[in-house]
Amino acid sequence: MAFPPYTGLGGKISHYSFLIFCACVFLFLIAPILVIIPLSFNAEPYFTFTEGMMSLDREAYSVRWYKDIATNPQWIFSAKNSIIVATCSTLIATVLGTLAALGLSQSHMPYRPLVMGVLISPMIVPLIISAAGMFFFYSKIGLSQTMPGLILAHAVLGTPFVVITVTATLAGFDHSLTKAAQSLGSGTSRTFFKIQMPLILPGVVSGALFAFITSFDEVVVVFFLAGFEQRTIPRQMWAGIREQISPTILAVATILVCVSILLLTTVELLRRRNERLRGVSPG
Repeated sequence: MAFPPYTGLGGKISHYSFLIFCACVFLFLIAPILVIIPLSFNAEPYFTFTEGMMSLDREAYSVRWYKDIATNPQWIFSAKNSIIVATCSTLIATVLGTLAALGLSQSHMPYRPLVMGVLISPMIVPLIISAAGMFFFYSKIGLSQTMPGLILAHAVLGTPFVVITVTATLAGFDHSLTKAAQSLGSGTSRTFFKIQMPLILPGVVSGALFAFITSFDEVVVVFFLAGFEQRTIPRQMWAGIREQISPTILAVATILVCVSILLLTTVELLRRRNERLRGVSPG
């Protein structure tokens, strides 16, 4: 890196010290996640590195635990439930969150701070409190231990992410475009789908991806609201740790980490695309 001519020795030391500090913090945060990846290829049914793994013996590594995911009925059942719940809850959260963000972007909307606080409250309130409240409420209306109830609960948790991302996208939206379209005779729905939606689509997709990740990784709400027929992958992982410790859990965790990285990379690419559309240099 080229420093400005006026940068002294102290400035260079401060810069490199800051980079080293950031690298240490990043390593501290990411190391526990990276450890599970090689352990998921352990040929032995242990959660520790064997002597063969430490010496890089090929016989000490295996994909048997990944094969177990594809052949074990419980994991297949849990994966199917997770995909169904995450997909359906994401669709609901995306629609509701986008509509809410569009309403909040209107300057004439009353009590905007209050409404915004209520909408993002699932992110602020401790999750176990939300889960307990949902359990008592859903039990009264017959949605506890049902797939629709679990989907609605996950939609509640995912909606704030959509509201925040779409609201941030609408902050830089030029509302004169919609006024111009309406002045030319365009209806409300046509204006939304032809003008607003293409411009805010990166924010909508980003929010949907965050909602999907939130639903796919959620376990606390599942504990309160799901029965055996609604068991998801995180719930199956927890049961596997308590009932039968198997490196299959590490293989599933590795897959989830890879999926999360892929989705977060997609979110970042969409963010950069949105900045280019708004004429802002990606940072």
